[in-house]
Amino acid sequence: MSALLTVTVVAGAFAALAWIASLVTGEHSWIDRLWSIVPVIYVWIFAGFAGFDDARLTLVAGLVTLWGARLTFNFARKGGYSGVEDYRWPVLRERMTPWQFQLFNLFFIVGFQSALLLLITLPAQTALDHQGDFGALDLVLAALFLALLAGETLADQQQWNFHRWKAAEAAAGRVPDPRFLQRGLFRCSRHPNYFCEIAQWWVVFLFGAAAAGSLAQWTISGAALLTILFVGSTRFTEEITRSKYPEYAEYQARTSAVVPRRPGRPRVPPM
Repeated sequence: MSALLTVTVVAGAFAALAWIASLVTGEHSWIDRLWSIVPVIYVWIFAGFAGFDDARLTLVAGLVTLWGARLTFNFARKGGYSGVEDYRWPVLRERMTPWQFQLFNLFFIVGFQSALLLLITLPAQTALDHQGDFGALDLVLAALFLALLAGETLADQQQWNFHRWKAAEAAAGRVPDPRFLQRGLFRCSRHPNYFCEIAQWWVVFLFGAAAAGSLAQWTISGAALLTILFVGSTRFTEEITRSKYPEYAEYQARTSAVVPRRPGRPRVPPM
């Protein structure tokens, strides 16, 4: 089989596994548990079809492996592999009938996200089709990817430290103040980890574009859809956050949603 067909078959198998597991357990975060793992597998499959002999493909596979290791570690320490379900799904279950939610599970939670995890790795197919000519641009892109990886790692650690402090305050019988993170990288963006995550996959796209010598690549669809998913999901997640913390609206008013920027003066909160 071709590299693309091989990866597509493997992706289909993982999607089927996640869907069946959700039906058997009644818990719908199985695709979350695969999120940091399957893209690594896909990119290494592409590198394998090059005989692990193409410097660009091997570099991309190594960088995506670092991305996956970081994300897996952060997900695991938050209890993601111990049966904890994404907090958004119970909220949606209350808003939908059982059959509506099962369709949502099949077509979005499992179907769309499985397809997206495949699409974001397809610049590796472009690199496979245009092997050779490894150069300075690849090194610049690698440095940018690592910088974004460091930023996401820092954001995750700041979030982890905050929630540990918050839990300790609650355990001591005190009301945490503030009730949500607003310092560090979160002073310049409400979701700096989202920004770094999205940007890393745009860098992966640029590796493929560099190999082809053109930005006009259909594989841009993966990074574009990932951007839409993350930016769009902030509205729903922040709706939940604001229902718990009314003061979150003021934070929204002064702080960029995703792209980091200097905090501004409070403005009229978004409705």
